[in-house]
Amino acid sequence: HFLTFLFLMGKSTASHIYSFCIADALAVMSVDLGSESMKIAIVKPGVPMEIVLNKESQRKTPVTVALKENERLFGDSAMGMSIKNPKIALRYFQDLLGKHIDNPQVTLYRWRFPQHELVKDERRQTVIFKLSHEMQYSPEEILAMVLNYSRGLAEEFAEQPVKDAVITVPVYFNQAERRAVLHAAQMADLKVLQLINDNTAVALNYGVFRRKDINATVQNIMFYDMGAGNTVCTIVTYQTVKTKDSGTQPQLQIRGVGFDRTLGGLEMEYRLRDYLVKLFNKQQPSKDVRQNLRAMAKLLKEANRLKTILSANADHVAQIEGLLDDVDFKAKVSRQEFEDLCSDLFQRVPGPVLQALSSAEMNLDEIDQVILVGGATRVPKVQEVLLKAVDKDELGKNINADEAAAMGAVYQAAALSKAFKVKPFIVRDAAIFPIQVEFTREVEEEDKSKSLKHNKRILFQRMAPYPQRKVITFNRYTDDFEFCVNYGDLAFLSQDDLQAFGSLNLTTVKLRGVGDSFRKHLDYESKGIKAHFNMDESGVLSLDRVESVFETVVEDKPEEESTLTSKYTVLLPKYIWVARNCYRNIGFLKSTLSGSCVPLFKIFVASVMVLQIDLFIYPGVASLTQDPKEKEESGKEEEMSKSRGDSTDTKMEEKKPKVPKKQKLVDEISVELDVRDVLDLLEEELKSSVKKLQDLTVRDLEKQEREKSANSLEAFIFETQDKLYQEEYQFVSTEEQREEISRKLSEASNWMEEEGYRATTKELKEKLSELKKLCRSLFFRVEERRKWPDRLNALENLLNHSTIFLKGARMIPEADQIFTEVELSTLEKAISETVTWKNETLAEQNKLPPTEKPTLLSKDIELKIAALDREVQYLLNKAKFNATAPPDSEKVIPPKEEKGEGELPLAALDPC
Repeated sequence: HFLTFLFLMGKSTASHIYSFCIADALAVMSVDLGSESMKIAIVKPGVPMEIVLNKESQRKTPVTVALKENERLFGDSAMGMSIKNPKIALRYFQDLLGKHIDNPQVTLYRWRFPQHELVKDERRQTVIFKLSHEMQYSPEEILAMVLNYSRGLAEEFAEQPVKDAVITVPVYFNQAERRAVLHAAQMADLKVLQLINDNTAVALNYGVFRRKDINATVQNIMFYDMGAGNTVCTIVTYQTVKTKDSGTQPQLQIRGVGFDRTLGGLEMEYRLRDYLVKLFNKQQPSKDVRQNLRAMAKLLKEANRLKTILSANADHVAQIEGLLDDVDFKAKVSRQEFEDLCSDLFQRVPGPVLQALSSAEMNLDEIDQVILVGGATRVPKVQEVLLKAVDKDELGKNINADEAAAMGAVYQAAALSKAFKVKPFIVRDAAIFPIQVEFTREVEEEDKSKSLKHNKRILFQRMAPYPQRKVITFNRYTDDFEFCVNYGDLAFLSQDDLQAFGSLNLTTVKLRGVGDSFRKHLDYESKGIKAHFNMDESGVLSLDRVESVFETVVEDKPEEESTLTSKYTVLLPKYIWVARNCYRNIGFLKSTLSGSCVPLFKIFVASVMVLQIDLFIYPGVASLTQDPKEKEESGKEEEMSKSRGDSTDTKMEEKKPKVPKKQKLVDEISVELDVRDVLDLLEEELKSSVKKLQDLTVRDLEKQEREKSANSLEAFIFETQDKLYQEEYQFVSTEEQREEISRKLSEASNWMEEEGYRATTKELKEKLSELKKLCRSLFFRVEERRKWPDRLNALENLLNHSTIFLKGARMIPEADQIFTEVELSTLEKAISETVTWKNETLAEQNKLPPTEKPTLLSKDIELKIAALDREVQYLLNKAKFNATAPPDSEKVIPPKEEKGEGELPLAALDPC
């Protein structure tokens, strides 16, 4: 019945009900992985898109991991450690994902961070951070730690588990780099709904909050994003389009992309740092600050602060206390000096704009607006050069430059999750690197000689939209062969970008079983070897399957209709008619369908819901719901038309030649993939990394638990020692009792100083439990005396009100009396017993010294209050019920002419 109800209500209403039923599903999150910091956003049932605050209540968290021998630090804590011990603090490691150790990006990283030792992974030829002989981690493992930490922040903020995530990546990440991010997420046990390009996430966020401004007219918006590590320029087209399923909806399409991998705020900071180094060495000729890693880290931090301040001021004084050998550093730097230091960097600002226009095949006149994104765009000189390059009146600053990508990504996460229903916004992303298939086959020349011909077929062109599936057909092969999947023409990249790009060869695909397939099907006509490729939502290319396809002509034999099919064909209209009308009377459904028809109907309704077939277009329904006379007339007309058309149809069939029926046969071909760019992790390596990270997490949790236990013990010792000198504690304890507690506290404090640093969590908890047990009776006596005034005052007020209520009830005339004598006597008895208990208990308590366990307990007072209040409430409810009850028509009581002197109206019974 529920399935039928959902179906009859229609697809839209059913989806709303379905969303309501799973509203308690898990929340989803997004992680905007910037070079310097990350932003986390969540969506959970009842809460719209929201940025997650970290433990310091900040909206962005540094992407930094500090790895000590027995502890890991993240975020701001790790940033602080990067100054104290730069060797253990890892930053900007995303540049090393999916890179061989001989990549120029690795060389640049070594120059920027000479304190880190990078060694080679012998199998994969990639990079490994070596902190010690035991502590060696790949960039994927470091990123997995960050992702796991981000999930912890999201779960704490959402107050529920979070498993699904959308992660942003730079648009220029190639296949190896994207796979590396997915490996990291897998290590962190995070389900990636999608890797979304950060420029696409920004464009989505911009469009979502401006849906009303998007119409059929094309709008071309340029987003210029300069962050800490890179710069990306994107041209996006917004317009509404008609869709098959949901009508007219807004769409964004990535039209053009340009980028510069190394142009960003970090490079400017290094220019400033080196300038500060020169100034310090000039002030202190006998010292060389370059030889001290901690001093260089301090200068880099000061350069970051200086860059931010110079964006709003003409000059500023850089100062660091105790920079080197307790020598302070102080120097004035102007904005002009900063701009001179970075003059060559500012010359590169227009580069991504020109690349984006070239890839989109557009000119500046077609761009409606240029919008700034990213923290480094706040530098005035960047805005000045960019404004001149785009030839616009002004630059758009109407978007949150820091959080736009995180908010756009979390909207996409909600759209991809089954737990939420969001307004559709079509996203057409683009692959900026073309991919092609290359293969070599033997051809016969005119002179009958044979030679090898190298062929190339474009699989995905530059700026091809994705997700998308493609099929490549090989028609000339009858035996096993191989082909290569490589990047296409990358001439649009500079020489430096090409070197940083890595291998241009993706995969060599070796096919096995082609010859066997042909030998098994000699009587069939070959339709080629078909390779099915898929570029998914994350921009990751995969080979789904390879199959050998054959065809043959078969004789067309008339098929006999089975008894079961004919039975269902006869009965089907009846069930459709029932489904259409069951909402009018559910009882009719029960009475009409009985026996074997009920399971058949259930099967039909379930299958219709799954396939989303509209019942009301079934041709037999109309005749079932017609009037009998109309049905008879229409039947006659159908018979006449059939008789007229029979002869014509017969002639047409005789003239029309029979089309031979073809049978298709598909054979699966086994595939061997030989990865040519960066080898994927083996299953054993992945499991090892997962276990390594899990062990670190368990160790961190144990350490946190131990620290929490140690802090609790220390706090209890200090607080209790202070309480022993407070008046209320001295009043309820003897000198001997306080001395005993003080002695135990001193022993515990000494134990903490001497042995506490190596004590286990269990020992710390036992020590705390022992002290609490010792002080329990003292704390109990103080706590009881604190509660007495309020509890006794409440009891006294209730006794007064109850007594007044009882007196009023007894003054009601007998004719109007609504309470029985038993009820009033019960209340009177309860009042009397409560007064007696209170007086006796107080008297007994006053005889006891304050150092003894009290006989007057707050919980007993609460029980007496509850018991007396229950009796009063019973009578009050009875009075209210009688006051609102309708008059009895059979029993008419004439009104009295005079009211007795002591009579009260019914409303006066309630003391309130």
